Amino acid sequence: MTASKPRVLRLGQVAFAHQRWAELSKVAEIVECTSSLRAEFIEDLQSKYRDVVGITRTFHSISQTGRFDSELVSYLPPSVKAVCHCGAGYDQIDVEPLNARGIQLSNVTVPVEAPTADTAIYLVLTALRNFQIGHDFLAAGKWGVDKGPQAPLGRDPEGKVVGILGMGGIGRAIRDRLQPFGFGKITYHNRTRLSPELEKDSKYVGYDDLIANSDVIFISVPLNAHTRHSVNKELFAKMKTGVVIVNTARGAVIKELDLIESLKEGKIGSFASDVFEHEPSVPKELYSLPNVVSLPHMGTFTREAVQHLEEWVVDNIEAFITEGKVKTIVPEQYNLF
Repeated sequence: MTASKPRVLRLGQVAFAHQRWAELSKVAEIVECTSSLRAEFIEDLQSKYRDVVGITRTFHSISQTGRFDSELVSYLPPSVKAVCHCGAGYDQIDVEPLNARGIQLSNVTVPVEAPTADTAIYLVLTALRNFQIGHDFLAAGKWGVDKGPQAPLGRDPEGKVVGILGMGGIGRAIRDRLQPFGFGKITYHNRTRLSPELEKDSKYVGYDDLIANSDVIFISVPLNAHTRHSVNKELFAKMKTGVVIVNTARGAVIKELDLIESLKEGKIGSFASDVFEHEPSVPKELYSLPNVVSLPHMGTFTREAVQHLEEWVVDNIEAFITEGKVKTIVPEQYNLF
């Protein structure tokens, strides 16, 4: 008798990685999630999905299931041993209940680095040079109008001290892309100092040192209980007046109400971000400010990036099926599996 293939539950749609999923079907049975709401999903976990060994999920599949919190995890069948998320940030998933159940969690690492870093470079140059203000000036038909409002004179990267909060793969990709533009010293703060090979010419500094001495601060840390609202009024007060802040991590790392106040006061010179605290709801008071550059979470919004992310998810679940461990386990589980 031929042994049955392990079953994998797929949450969310596949846009481009169909060939990679077809390859996975040789070693696993792919089960499409047909549940439309959380209550239905929980019920289906006890019936249609009761013997799946792994679950893959997309960012937008939260509309089907809600958060992967302790309640939802408690309903996962005993057979589930891996959850593979299609994205770098996995703040939609609570890790502790998975740990308690012995369930591995993976995210996407390498494929998000280049497109997110490219976005960060666009944001910092646009903020420094006041390009968005200039565009709005042109679009309003005020270019060339005598005595009309003018875009403020911009600033070059020349000599600016850069501080990168979080020097993982994305932080390092940002650093590498900054080099040709003539920025000054590039500093970083991380949970641990990088090896010389990864550190390259950047300089490791203490958290307070980075906050106090950077002309430009890039936020590249994960969102968790420790980092939520960690960038707030108290921290803004310790920064240089006129500092430029670029956020390509998660919006809730910054306390937006404090941010708006500090932008209006001029403590923060410019804010450029691809992410916001309550996406897709963004305060008009924030994005309407002339010293704010905003994007609707487009950091990995390219055909190539989406395909690479989707394929990485398949790599993770395949590694679990064939080797017993996902390819890129999240940091909170490094010592557990």
